[in-house]
Amino acid sequence: MAEKVDLYGRIFVRGSIKAVTGLHIGGSPTALTIGGVENAVIRDPLTNRPYIPGSSLKGKMRSLWEKMTGQKQNWSLTRGREIQPYERQPKEVVIHLCTTKAQYQDCPVCQIYGVMGQSEASFPTRLVVRDVLLSDTEAKRLEDKVQTDLPYTEVKYEAAIDRVTSAAVPRPMERVPAGTVFGGFELIFSVYEEDDLGHFINVLEAMQLLEDDYLGGQGSRGSGKVLFEGLRLFCRNRNEYAHEVDWKKTPEGSEVGVRDVLAQKQSLLEWLKDNIKIETYQAAAA
Repeated sequence: MAEKVDLYGRIFVRGSIKAVTGLHIGGSPTALTIGGVENAVIRDPLTNRPYIPGSSLKGKMRSLWEKMTGQKQNWSLTRGREIQPYERQPKEVVIHLCTTKAQYQDCPVCQIYGVMGQSEASFPTRLVVRDVLLSDTEAKRLEDKVQTDLPYTEVKYEAAIDRVTSAAVPRPMERVPAGTVFGGFELIFSVYEEDDLGHFINVLEAMQLLEDDYLGGQGSRGSGKVLFEGLRLFCRNRNEYAHEVDWKKTPEGSEVGVRDVLAQKQSLLEWLKDNIKIETYQAAAA
């Protein structure tokens, strides 16, 4: 446990996420009754609209960043403990997780995406990713202009083929149709150390990795390609926290994407250093 925690400021990324191909993020077993679809998507229980859970976004970004940085897969979520490679069982969910302060100190993953609270390396999570909802405007577009099999979604039929007899077994899968835009994407990154400014660039790189991969299920068969659009970046520092400072003014509905931001990552890093100072907190005058 750290002796003290200094929050120097926060960096915000807001925008939208477009489903370039059909998107399937699975829901709970209770959703199996919707239209008789075996593989139903997750939906907001209040609006019945599909949404993208922040946990799905953050989890996929973490997984891709673990692979990019070559981290050992040492923690079994299935068993809730550290395991050795030879102990891993089929279908066991295993991630990288630092369990000691020494491991955490230089870890390019856990310093961004966090560790468990009971760990020796416990420290506040730097990255927060919100759920991304279907806006009223987009929901109305799907209702009025798009022919969907179920409310806001399509049913895609796949077939498992017997390699010997060639018999086909159909498998219906629910997906959000290609072209659907989820508004209100928000990512918040807390700065606790000067090195965190560089770690924020790593978050943007993980977003690009996600664009080049897939989100949700059935990605190797065409589903889940997404695109971050209309991005706005701004920050708040500890001594003027009520004041937002924009990186660059972008008009509403702009097409600024993560690649556009990363193309200017050096100037972005310099801007962050200028606007999030690693300095002592100054109490406001009475």
